[in-house]
Amino acid sequence: MERKERPSDQEARADFGLWLRQQLETRGYDLGIRGGGQTRFAEESGIGRATISRILSGQGATDTKVLGQLAAALHIPLGEVLVRAGILDPSELRAVQEPPAPGERRITPEQAADELGLTDEHRRRLFVNMTQTLQRTPPEGGPSVAEH
Repeated sequence: MERKERPSDQEARADFGLWLRQQLETRGYDLGIRGGGQTRFAEESGIGRATISRILSGQGATDTKVLGQLAAALHIPLGEVLVRAGILDPSELRAVQEPPAPGERRITPEQAADELGLTDEHRRRLFVNMTQTLQRTPPEGGPSVAEH
């Protein structure tokens, strides 16, 4: 599975800081030098003021406990905060939120071998042949492969 190129860590941290600043300002926190908004949010969220300051200045946060506290304090789903913080890609979040129904995702034995990292040609052929045989085997109580 190919991964899309993500912004650099520095860009992701800066973007997260801007996003958090917008979230706080929208909620009425005065983030000016003497506004007291950082201190008030830190007290209300249970996150240290220094941590809030680091995030807002673009130094980021990857501690899941802090991100969880941010999500709770902002009343935003944790998944969205993880995406905004650059921890998860939006497609990764969707895959977790909306997993395929059983049997919906069908891959070939060759694709399965790729995903399992089977590179040795002999093992790969053995795996593919065994998988194909199992796919042809009827459920218990039905006729066996030898009876076909």
